[in-house]
Amino acid sequence: MSLVGRTVRRPLFRLGLLFFVVGTGPLLLNIAASRIGWTDDPNPNPVGLGILAMFTFWPSLVMMAVATWLAWRAGEPAPTPGE
Repeated sequence: MSLVGRTVRRPLFRLGLLFFVVGTGPLLLNIAASRIGWTDDPNPNPVGLGILAMFTFWPSLVMMAVATWLAWRAGEPAPTPGE
């Protein structure tokens, strides 16, 4: 199995991805909605969404990086010479 497959199966990676989507998603959606013109205010001030993104962005990246590192460390053994 590839490194990506082993990484995505880890619960720590999935939790990090969930934190990333839940933490930064609302802010990105708010920014996109204001750019498209779906909101009354063309320059919204989403302080609460920015704080949520700030507190979830880096921990989510760290969780996904640690899960990737653990999957790499637990990888398939190297083939022996002659195989």
